[in-house]
Amino acid sequence: MNIFLTGGTGFVGTPVLDQLLRRGHAVTALVRSESSAARVTQAGATALLGDITDERWLAVRLGSVDGAIHLASPGDATSAEVDRAVANAVVVAFGGTSRPYIHTGGVWAYGAGSDITEETPFAAPGMVAWRAGVESVVLDADVVASVIEPAIVYGNGRGIPTVIPSAPRTQDGKLTVLGDGTAHWATVHVDDLAALYVLVLESGVGAGYVLGASGVNPTVRELGEAASGGDVEPEGVEASRARLGAPFADALLLGQQATGAKAKSFGWTPSAPTLVDELRDGSYAHRVMEPS
Repeated sequence: MNIFLTGGTGFVGTPVLDQLLRRGHAVTALVRSESSAARVTQAGATALLGDITDERWLAVRLGSVDGAIHLASPGDATSAEVDRAVANAVVVAFGGTSRPYIHTGGVWAYGAGSDITEETPFAAPGMVAWRAGVESVVLDADVVASVIEPAIVYGNGRGIPTVIPSAPRTQDGKLTVLGDGTAHWATVHVDDLAALYVLVLESGVGAGYVLGASGVNPTVRELGEAASGGDVEPEGVEASRARLGAPFADALLLGQQATGAKAKSFGWTPSAPTLVDELRDGSYAHRVMEPS
């Protein structure tokens, strides 16, 4: 298939691009800069420079492909605008066709929970509360649409988990951990997540919401202990909120666990090292020595 991909040079988009190409798909990657164009071209994709928020222009480009995956995210106040523009363009280009589209959400939309599934009612913290309204644009339209909702993504020493080893230390050298240390994180390795995107796309079905969660849900205390190789000290909720900003800290402290059963029904078998392993002696281990 000829797949249209946004965010192809990002943390998740890079392995998604690689896996699409390895499986024989042609990829047109929308990029914002010449340097990004060079990166996706070198990987084997066709680069397309353009404005992702130009809905009419984007709909025309989407009209010539067989499917699309949207992964681009500014990670700032413009994120909602970007996602809505893509969703609107997809409805125009893919509406009434059998061409699959995958949108990207996130597990935080469900709020706290010890057994989160796709049927769990939304209870999103403020920083991601806008997502459901955008996602409904494609899910309520005549589009073969899926929304993959990644758990906390880790791997290659990148992403949200860097907050664990880079946290401050106490005077006696203990690594501090978020809140009281008991919050669980639903997690997924970036390479496993990339495989899920490709599997859902290739299924050709509109799967609705799909949680991209490996089923491994460590506590932040366990993560801190792995990163430090020893004892940790909970810093308290208010200290975490002051250090990281209340919206971000509140999301990290939700306490979420998920098995990813629906994702696994697509034949998805997460096999990468766990986040605990990665923090203990993998791609994040060097960060333990960074000054706080």
